[in-house]
Amino acid sequence: MNQANVSGLGEQDTVCAVLQRAVSANGSKPFIDLLGEIFTYADLDRESSRLAHGLRGLGVEHGQTVVTIVDNNIDAVFLWFAINKLGAVSVPVNTAYKGEFLRHQLADAGARVIITESDYAERVQAIASGLSEATTLVYRGERPPTDSQLKLLHIDQIRAEETHAPDVQVLPTDLAMLIYTGGTTGPSKGCMVSHNYACSLARQAAIANGRNADTINWTPLPLFHMNATSTSVLAQMMVGGRVAVYPRFSVSNFWAEIERTGANDVNLLGSMVPLLLNAPETEVMKRCYGQIRHVGAAPFPAELQAAWKERFGTPSTVVPGYGLTEASLLTSAVFGEPSPPGSSGKRNPWFDVRIVDDNEVEQPAGVSGEVIVRPRQPHVMFEGYWNRPADTLKVMGNLWFHTGDIGKFDEEGYFYFVDRKKDYLRRRGENISSYEMETSFRAHAAIEDVAVHAVPSEFTEDEVKVTAILKPGVQLSEEELCIWAIDQLPYFAVPRFIEFRQELPRNPVGRVLKYELRDQGVTAATWDREASGMVLKKR
Repeated sequence: MNQANVSGLGEQDTVCAVLQRAVSANGSKPFIDLLGEIFTYADLDRESSRLAHGLRGLGVEHGQTVVTIVDNNIDAVFLWFAINKLGAVSVPVNTAYKGEFLRHQLADAGARVIITESDYAERVQAIASGLSEATTLVYRGERPPTDSQLKLLHIDQIRAEETHAPDVQVLPTDLAMLIYTGGTTGPSKGCMVSHNYACSLARQAAIANGRNADTINWTPLPLFHMNATSTSVLAQMMVGGRVAVYPRFSVSNFWAEIERTGANDVNLLGSMVPLLLNAPETEVMKRCYGQIRHVGAAPFPAELQAAWKERFGTPSTVVPGYGLTEASLLTSAVFGEPSPPGSSGKRNPWFDVRIVDDNEVEQPAGVSGEVIVRPRQPHVMFEGYWNRPADTLKVMGNLWFHTGDIGKFDEEGYFYFVDRKKDYLRRRGENISSYEMETSFRAHAAIEDVAVHAVPSEFTEDEVKVTAILKPGVQLSEEELCIWAIDQLPYFAVPRFIEFRQELPRNPVGRVLKYELRDQGVTAATWDREASGMVLKKR
């Protein structure tokens, strides 16, 4: 397979069909590398079929959701394809979630079967009383505590003997995944991702990155995000290439992994780029000079792209494009064509993208406005929010999807992201719901009111700041509140900055003016977790 095989516009596809074509063409070829353990295309097909039959034995049927809370390992890949082979809907959940963050998404998805690492099983058991649909908890690793209302099964118990694909018709319009948004103005919502949307995004990535059968893509990004699933695993499958999946990003292990895997194409988050550029030179880094021919990251400022090319000898460094979970990619870089500094490529054949003012009047080149979009091809964006038709209608004003983001096009048609219109934060590649954060902090006995908002980060994304009001007569230090947050929140959502105030800025109807808090940023009264010396561990 090569790039020509993935370039058809309007082509309708399924995740299952992509796998079957790849197995026919490259069955015995190595496909996935996980820390040196190699799996062929045929291995993936066989093992995913075994799990599909096992899930069917648990009652999983076409259209039903199956939640997975799984680390970057081979079962995460097997399970995705197994669920899709049944025509069921994969719901990969962020492995850092716990408490209300976790309960909301599991309850909203309504899955009967939940599959998790043993380390995370206790989190599910702790909220099981709030999951009315769940019946079975499948775990990897050691058996979790048994005091649960859910039936417990080890994943090996559902690996059936049958190795053929289940006889289930799966259509391009069927849902392949629910990917939950960060919950910008309310509880996080499940974006309904069709098979064709997942394939369309993979196809875009393969074309934009110039991939072919010789491409070895390396990704440390989590398999509960579409970046890793669609633009790494599925895109590489389309071109007959190879993908190396790393459990979690590590500066110290990066170049050793690049050398070991022979990777020549890398997917990164923008926050990872300066960390690698600032790392001391090593012998393995020098040996890999020029090995990576293409690296994509977002954001990826021009000065960092230039520094990467000079230090590491990579000819192609890009912001791959602009998009969001609901619709991607809306603009795309073109492989081999350098984009102007700060841009995210141009419009592509998949989407009609416009920039409009508050009255939905299209703006000329150079003028910023809200980004709105509609598809030029069928089923290349989300199908709406899971069980939330009213929320879906809210973002479909005048039959255009309103992204809530601000951007502009220049005279040459290059797109530039300007700002977020919504009140969400993005830290180290993770979208964080300010609503869910505030709900969590309001549960603290000492907190009267709170606003969670972004402040600029030296890593080109956001840092999380909590601006809070304490209840009268209550004593609480910023460090004590941060320690409390560590046990209540995903590690990436634990605030770096905390400030206590007497009041929050509000408009005449009482709504907190977060833009004022963002503009004020880190004040003299702000406590800084990193400056305090507190060490935050991922867990």
